[in-house]
Amino acid sequence: MNYQNLEQRPLLRSYIEGSRQVSNLFWAFAVSFGGLGFFLSGLSSFFKVNLLIFSDSTSLSFVPQGIVLVFYGTVGLTLGIFLWLTIWWDIGFGYNEYSKETQQVTLYRKGFPGKNREICLKFNFSELRSIKMFIKDGLNPQRQLFLCLNDTREIPLTGSNKPTALNKIETEALNLARYLNIYLETD
Repeated sequence: MNYQNLEQRPLLRSYIEGSRQVSNLFWAFAVSFGGLGFFLSGLSSFFKVNLLIFSDSTSLSFVPQGIVLVFYGTVGLTLGIFLWLTIWWDIGFGYNEYSKETQQVTLYRKGFPGKNREICLKFNFSELRSIKMFIKDGLNPQRQLFLCLNDTREIPLTGSNKPTALNKIETEALNLARYLNIYLETD
């Protein structure tokens, strides 16, 4: 992004990806079908009727194998329903808006249904202290940006689900600090 064009803009908006991701869809399918398989295997051992196409579970004794299969199946199906609802509601989706006209930063996120489903935080430019880059490398790398306020609060600006390329997050942090005319710090 060109620095001159960035500074001229009266409004910047960046979007945060929610839970509607390919990896979440994969895990929702895998957990749901696995849980359904376990559940039907347990029921097959109880009713002595084969409920599965690819396997015959009628020869299993219901106590204890069938009970354990029904339990694991119930847990898997419950977790699968939770994952599907999380994808449906797109938990974590939102945007960060920086407006030079109103001199405000607006952070919007979607959460779980209820009275706090939508979270909208607004801060005046005078409340801002700095942009903080948190970079942790290793097996589980983390690269996040935080908006640091004068009262020592640190509000996350980026999602923590996927590691972003180092040069991309550095460029984003630098451009944002220039646009807001605040300091850039690292952790």
